[in-house]
Amino acid sequence: MDDVGAVLDDLVPPEEALDEHALPLRGHLMQLIAIATVAKAGQKDTDAARLIERGRQVRAEELPGDYRQSVGHLRRMAWGVNELHERLGEIACIREAV
Repeated sequence: MDDVGAVLDDLVPPEEALDEHALPLRGHLMQLIAIATVAKAGQKDTDAARLIERGRQVRAEELPGDYRQSVGHLRRMAWGVNELHERLGEIACIREAV
């Protein structure tokens, strides 16, 4: 969750750090989506299905060339990781974070 916090912090990441944040966030999304798929979370829970689909979409998008758009994209990915992680914990697909 450190990766999520670094992007959602009040301080905007510097331009040279954007790629450094994008790779781990994509990895976290991929891992959570894989867990959700194996657990069939999307079939059991409509909120999980929505978050899985949104996570797939944002993960598939390339990091925009514009700095502001890139920050927005990273924040969407970070929120996706955070919300999917929380939802999977709530429906007992993973242990909730402490």
